[in-house]
Amino acid sequence: MTEKQTAGHDNFGEFAPKFAELNDDVLFGQVWSRESKLSAKERSLITVTSLLTQGMFGPLEYHMQKAKENGVSKAEMVEAITQLVFYSGWPKAWTAMEMAKKIYAN
Repeated sequence: MTEKQTAGHDNFGEFAPKFAELNDDVLFGQVWSRESKLSAKERSLITVTSLLTQGMFGPLEYHMQKAKENGVSKAEMVEAITQLVFYSGWPKAWTAMEMAKKIYAN
């Protein structure tokens, strides 16, 4: 089971409480906890793929680290990025591969 997310409440709880609730309680609570449907590892690979193809590198770094924590191996991450290079574009995949290299260095 994934750990309780509090980033929404921590960053936006007073400023935008509904946004914080949707982030922490719905997305990272209700959706990510449905591990009988998709494992955290599978959800991580899907999320990394989506963020990479959109070029959303800020959240990609966070989710790539979470993917590692959720059991996505270095070999699996490299293979996913290699697959995506032809669908997302070389610059996006290059940037993601650099990110993966740093995250999986430890």
